[in-house]
Amino acid sequence: MIDQAERAKVLIEALPYIQRFNGSTMVIKYGGNAMINEELKNNFALDVILMKYVGINPIIVHGGGPQIGELLERLNIQTKFVEGLRVTDEQAMDVIEMVLVGKVNKEIVNLINKNKGQAVGLSGKDGGLFVARKMKYIKYRPEGEPPEVLDIGLVGEIVSVNTKVLESLTRDGFIPVIAPVGADESGQTYNINADTVAGHIAAAIKARKLILLTDTKGVLNKDGNLISSLKLQEARQLIADGTVTGGMIPKLNCCIKALEGGVKKAHIIDGREKHAILLEVFTKGGVGTEIIN
Repeated sequence: MIDQAERAKVLIEALPYIQRFNGSTMVIKYGGNAMINEELKNNFALDVILMKYVGINPIIVHGGGPQIGELLERLNIQTKFVEGLRVTDEQAMDVIEMVLVGKVNKEIVNLINKNKGQAVGLSGKDGGLFVARKMKYIKYRPEGEPPEVLDIGLVGEIVSVNTKVLESLTRDGFIPVIAPVGADESGQTYNINADTVAGHIAAAIKARKLILLTDTKGVLNKDGNLISSLKLQEARQLIADGTVTGGMIPKLNCCIKALEGGVKKAHIIDGREKHAILLEVFTKGGVGTEIIN
């Protein structure tokens, strides 16, 4: 147990970061084990509420892969992935929207509100938050071979973001919680990778930070060791040379997109660590991998 003096020291050490980030907006992608473990779920809610009370505007974008996979399996609907992206047909899309928008989103909102925060749940369809289109997915092959264009179904990408929706909510003291489902101008619904949504929203609102919660320590090198800091070009190279694979590809790509769009820093951190967000934002060392432009 830490004594009273140590408690005071922790608060004082956090003061410069509270002053530095007061009034800023941070986009947090919430996913992985932090969405499943009950203690981590509660810690997450308390973390974002604390951020709001000290003058930071958190915007949450959540995933829900395990929950989607569980229901698809129960319904005997086959699913597969291409480099971390779920191939989505009409039947799977109905399940995905039901799980993400109708269940997971409301559970997160309820958890924050239960702990005396003020959260509002949204999808891309609400207030025209973002417009989507079908993703044209290009898989790059070894040097000298032409790239392959893959049809991965109703997987979308973001065309535009209506920042007024988020600005109105944060200005009035609310914490937006966003499900990664959107529609195109004709009304066709798309499943959009949550990391991608977080990156686009962070860029659109010029967030101070983009923080991705994952089930790994961060970005690892070929020896499996944590890379604590990356420059933008180094991040691109890790994808190009195959160091980064699978689900880490869309995570790193979304960080690159955010930085190119004007976000100052992006962070990929281990959501399995208690209060990982607070450690990243309010301590000198931080946790995980930071990507800077």
